[in-house]
Amino acid sequence: MLRFVPLILLLCAAPSLSLAQNREPSASHTAPAGAVTLVEKGSYLNREGVDVHRPAHTSTGAIPSGATAQCRDGSFSFSMSRRGTCSHHGGVARWL
Repeated sequence: MLRFVPLILLLCAAPSLSLAQNREPSASHTAPAGAVTLVEKGSYLNREGVDVHRPAHTSTGAIPSGATAQCRDGSFSFSMSRRGTCSHHGGVARWL
């Protein structure tokens, strides 16, 4: 029975490792801070009382620093939780 434990641990750990990798945008796809211009301005207070930039498009289509998701309408979300992210922008197209 002990020889099956490493396989079980590997199977349980593998999905969590891939999720962590999917959350972090790679350096080649993320524009340097200050290099991307957000088209829309404005912010909102999230449930925790933190000021968060509203979903916005970029002038070049590059991923802005701090973006957590890209919405189906092409805008980038800076949401700090998954619930409700891109809800008024067609939903989430991909998580960054």
